Amino acid sequence: MTRLVVSGLRVDRAHLPVVRDVSLAVESGRISVLLGANGAGKTTLLEGLSGVIPVAGGTIEIDGHDIHRARPGARVAAGLAHVEQGRTVFRQLTTDENLRAGACAASDVAAAYELFPELLPRRDVPAGLLSGGEQQMLVIARALAGRPKILLIDEMSAGLAPTIVRRLMATVRRLADQGLAVVLVEQFAVLALGVGDRAYVLRRGEIVYDGACAALRDAPDMLHQLYLGGSGDGPA
Repeated sequence: MTRLVVSGLRVDRAHLPVVRDVSLAVESGRISVLLGANGAGKTTLLEGLSGVIPVAGGTIEIDGHDIHRARPGARVAAGLAHVEQGRTVFRQLTTDENLRAGACAASDVAAAYELFPELLPRRDVPAGLLSGGEQQMLVIARALAGRPKILLIDEMSAGLAPTIVRRLMATVRRLADQGLAVVLVEQFAVLALGVGDRAYVLRRGEIVYDGACAALRDAPDMLHQLYLGGSGDGPA
């Protein structure tokens, strides 16, 4: 069983602390949902985990091996994949070429089309011409084609229709049920809590909630307070 354990993590931007003393864990078959208002540090945290930006302190362990100083490529080799926000497809390459760019073998491309059959009739279309939902399916499928053990997903629902968001959420849940460990950053808090197992709420770079998704989903007033300290409106 694969396990990602983060302890006392600090990540800085422009020499200022953005993520402070964050600890979390996720293991095979489970989804850890990371929530928080805009600017809370969620994307910075994921970028620190995947090596997009360096971490200033703490540890990141995969199956007991600390990778917090490893290069991004070494983290990928250790089983970590990062689906960044913004649907980063290779726009000039076709759907099929995008998938083959991330695949370990031809069977991984075939598995991608089984996971997202919507992509099959679009296999020869440049990825830049796909719809937003199709592009999001593509970047998730491309990440999975590399056979990761741990998948970090950042705001996959941004700009997508609710029906597509629900489709993607169900797929992520199915992937976890098949043994993948998932860290999911999401703006649609209620939907994410509906598919997740453990929830973490980040505010001003610090974890202010660590508990079961179901408990937080059933307590909307608590969710609002955790996001904004009791003032303003909570997440949709």
